[in-house]
Amino acid sequence: MSVKFDRFLYGGDYNPDQWLEYPEILEDDIRLMKQAHINTVSLGIFAWAKLEPEEGVCDFDWMEEIIDRLYENGISVNLATPSGARPHWMADRYPEVLRVNETRQRELFGTRHNHCYTSPVYREKVRKLNQRLAERFDDHPGVILWHVSNEYTGECHCPLCQQAFRDWVKDRYHTIDEVNRRWNTSFWSHDYQSFDQIESPSSIGENSIQGLYLDWRRFVSHQTTDFCRAEVAALKEAGAKKPVTTNMFYNNPFVNYYELADAVDIVSWDSYPFWHKGPESQTAVNAGMQHDVMRAMKREPFLLMESCPGPTNWVPVSKLKRPGMLETASLQAIAHGSDSVLYFQIRKGRGGFEKLHGAVIDHYGKEDDRTYQECCQVGTDLEAIQRLNHSKVEASVAVIYDWENR
Repeated sequence: MSVKFDRFLYGGDYNPDQWLEYPEILEDDIRLMKQAHINTVSLGIFAWAKLEPEEGVCDFDWMEEIIDRLYENGISVNLATPSGARPHWMADRYPEVLRVNETRQRELFGTRHNHCYTSPVYREKVRKLNQRLAERFDDHPGVILWHVSNEYTGECHCPLCQQAFRDWVKDRYHTIDEVNRRWNTSFWSHDYQSFDQIESPSSIGENSIQGLYLDWRRFVSHQTTDFCRAEVAALKEAGAKKPVTTNMFYNNPFVNYYELADAVDIVSWDSYPFWHKGPESQTAVNAGMQHDVMRAMKREPFLLMESCPGPTNWVPVSKLKRPGMLETASLQAIAHGSDSVLYFQIRKGRGGFEKLHGAVIDHYGKEDDRTYQECCQVGTDLEAIQRLNHSKVEASVAVIYDWENR
């Protein structure tokens, strides 16, 4: 499925659920977005607690009002399923949804991506919410794309995952003798007598068998991709017809992205190069290579789903981009085959982990901010080169990049 849009998508993650009690903020944001030539926002990525504040009790009205206002002002929506972070009530009532780490300790509620992809409870809760979202919003003219979850990553070592791993290994090798042969378990006398003895690698357990490590990585990738497919299936079963994507990032050690790309209609990824922290040429080469990897997955243009208009929030010294760097990085993505320039984020958050992450609209909230002015320039320039939208690259040289081999 080749997904084409009639323009470059320009905008980024928008989290108005942080500002629901301040409707004037939404109106001011729309004014500033239009002035910056922003035409697309990603909505609802971490909004589960607002969409389903109590188990089985959904509130989509606030979301529809925001989508309506954006659409009235020429701004389309990339609508997310919120499975990247679950609400507190779910962890309290169903502890099996929380991950178990490699020392076999169940983690507490907190952060994000702290959920088990194997858990039947979690899969069912996600399925139901995804279907309700599709039934409510897929026909809305303002919704142009579905965005399942956010940066799928991580692993779980709970009993459910251990059994699923054993089943996966048995399906792959059929007999325990073949497992021992392939993994060379006779070294150090680590032979298995049955599949029931197999468990994931651990720093306090088995950590010396390379074949076990590799197959555990393969299993985690399989389980993650299977979860993504289940999310997409829930949308389709509820009648969703809009294309689907999920945002990838750099060299994810947990997921084979070539497999994940098969589960969605269009590849998208989050690019955060460390500009001004080393040789700029090397940073540019690395970013370009990652763009090319994403383009190669479907041999189609991709979407730059996240990039940062200002400083990021996770490095020891976070530098503001030098004048012109934002446009240079944005046009590099376009040159490598992106059909979008999307940021994290549109407005800086009121609080929380990413409140200091760069944004189009700063806490300061005014339009004379240099970052905002540069975002306006990027938007103007993208409109001027619309003819390049969905352009193909006919390369004369290939680089072999194999996820399994890596």
